[in-house]
Amino acid sequence: MIGISTLAAMAQAAYRLQGLTHVASAIDARMEEVYWGRYVRQEDGSWQVAEAECVIAPALLAQTLTQDDLTQDEQIWATAGTGWDAYPALADLPLQLQTSEVLYPDAQDMAYLAQFELAQGNKVSVEQASPVYLRDTVAWKKLPGRE
Repeated sequence: MIGISTLAAMAQAAYRLQGLTHVASAIDARMEEVYWGRYVRQEDGSWQVAEAECVIAPALLAQTLTQDDLTQDEQIWATAGTGWDAYPALADLPLQLQTSEVLYPDAQDMAYLAQFELAQGNKVSVEQASPVYLRDTVAWKKLPGRE
């Protein structure tokens, strides 16, 4: 088994569909948060993580990026994922943005990324495989009047 990030898969989709090489992926994580990661495509076709994947409130993300040296350059970052529509304030981040129109990960992009993981020996047996959750706890709220 090979683990593939859905955030990274969306970056690959942005490249496959539009040739975009710098991608900021944001998926609506509910509870006023997004799953977030930024990626840069390398010459060999692999992707380097420019900013570690995390779960973060859009307001906190803006504070973090304001202090980030990567935001000081002229690089245009493509947007990918449902988080951009769910939280319009993300458009106010101190990044130059363009839309990729990629909203969801696609299996063909996961398969593409898997070849790099396999070449690096990043695989585990089915018995040892487990999902990676960016959020450590389940985010849910009880409905009023229910226990």
